[in-house]
Amino acid sequence: MYLQFRDDVEDALVSALEALDLPTDDLGVEDPPEGVEAVLASSAAFRLAGEVGAPPPQVAGQIADEIDVSEYDLVADASAQGPYVNFAPSDAYYEGTVEEAQRADFGHLEPTGEEVVVEHTSANPTGPVHVGRARNPIVGDAVARVLSFAGHDVDRHYYVNDAGRQMAVFTWAYETFDESDLDADPERDKDDYDLVRYYRKGNDFLESGDPDAVEEAEAEIQTIMQGLEAGDEETYERVQTVVDTVLGGMRETLDRLPAEFDEFVKETRFLRDGSADDVVSRLKELDEAVYEEEAWQLDLEAFDVEKNFVFLRSDGTTLYATRDLAHHEWKFENYDRAVTVLGEDHKLQARQMNATLDLLGNDTDQLRQVIYSYVNLPEGKMSTRAGTGIDLDDLLDEAIDRAREEVETRLDDRIRDDDLTDEDVERIAEQVGIGAVRYDIVSKQPTKAITFEWDRALDFEAQSAPYVQYVHARCCGILEEAGIEPEGSADVAEEFDASLLETEAERELLEVVARFPAVIEEAAEDLEPHVVATYTRDIAETFNTFYRECPVLADDVDDDLRDARLALVAASKHAVGNALQVLGVAAPRSM
Repeated sequence: MYLQFRDDVEDALVSALEALDLPTDDLGVEDPPEGVEAVLASSAAFRLAGEVGAPPPQVAGQIADEIDVSEYDLVADASAQGPYVNFAPSDAYYEGTVEEAQRADFGHLEPTGEEVVVEHTSANPTGPVHVGRARNPIVGDAVARVLSFAGHDVDRHYYVNDAGRQMAVFTWAYETFDESDLDADPERDKDDYDLVRYYRKGNDFLESGDPDAVEEAEAEIQTIMQGLEAGDEETYERVQTVVDTVLGGMRETLDRLPAEFDEFVKETRFLRDGSADDVVSRLKELDEAVYEEEAWQLDLEAFDVEKNFVFLRSDGTTLYATRDLAHHEWKFENYDRAVTVLGEDHKLQARQMNATLDLLGNDTDQLRQVIYSYVNLPEGKMSTRAGTGIDLDDLLDEAIDRAREEVETRLDDRIRDDDLTDEDVERIAEQVGIGAVRYDIVSKQPTKAITFEWDRALDFEAQSAPYVQYVHARCCGILEEAGIEPEGSADVAEEFDASLLETEAERELLEVVARFPAVIEEAAEDLEPHVVATYTRDIAETFNTFYRECPVLADDVDDDLRDARLALVAASKHAVGNALQVLGVAAPRSM
């Protein structure tokens, strides 16, 4: 309903400006100034003051006088206040909002027909997922969810580095060393924790082993790399034994977040089908191609890229970036748009990639990159472990443990005995704990560094995941008490009169609920899922005010008002629950 209201406002402004013979290219539609009782405002008077030759407040008054609100079902009033034209909604707007938000799919926009691929995470399959990289799958998955809600047909890809030196070293080490050669048992009973010990052993050996043995090992590693470049099937199978095993363990960890993938695209694919060779041939023909320091490179100075792009070694082997060029061209052939989520240490590579794709004749408008800063480690128990860093599994386990303690502390004995079993507590602890980690990370602008703080992330009273999740659980509890199944709350009453929702708390909640589709639209356009997190805090605060001031099931509330407020509770549940779904955070039915 908010989007329709915005359309009515824009139509009204266009008609008024045309009647005044003024340009309509910038309507200045935005949120109203604080304290103004309106849903939208126009700041166009600022822009038009010079052309009209009058101060902005006078221009705003002229525009407002030209608007006939009777022509628009959703607009009740258009009035000038200072330099703004403010638009207030009609009763039909509020009624339509409650009806629209009764749908379980509230917030989903109309299908666009556009196919989008979102590539994220893509951590090298050399061992467990590190907590420092946790922002990539969390932000990447949220970006994919936002785009899907916005009506796009979205595929989620993990690009697997299975052709570089790291994988050659890993394969050699796994085939060379036995369990008895390893220094310690695996830290977890998972394949990625098991095999990473071979990778570490191999690297230690190459750094400090017997020189002759190291030389022999390096020769074998080079043979593996050359075999992959040549498309040798036996070499490919050797490497995939390691890659697929480690990747399986990594996927188990990512599933806990959850971070979902439709396809794991391996870079060897672009060696085996010849597309990487084709890219190399075309790059060599460019005027920017030079052979320097025993490697083929591109001079990208014309693109303000200060460092040359190396695409072929002297031994004829390609680099990860070369194969990624073929990968991106494959994306462009199969999708309308491509989005890649990258760490801040890949900024230079992203600029090199964009410039090179442009030189190769691609439409780089198809490509957008989301750059994020890393997560600083929490203090205390999580801060060290034998020089191996902190794995994402450790963070998630700690989050669940801390959430369990918090839930146990908050449980009233009667509630625990009568309503919540041990299984319920464990479910809530997992939903709240993992939700707290995910929400705390996705709620920040990606470019801002994060220092993870447990007390903030798990604070039930502050602007955190538990705070928002509790609002969803409270909505479900109200509906259950009214005898309504929360999962089927689209039909809370056959009829309800939304005009009865006339208090300030009710109207404010209605207006926040109504904005959800527009929030999805904005987040998808800008690829900023943190906008949705900000919205969840707004609706949580507004709902809590409504809950305090507007009893729903009290004995002194008449049936008609009860039904209207129940409809508003169901609408709020859908808005909060679907917003949490966009963020990949569980929406508990009880807490």
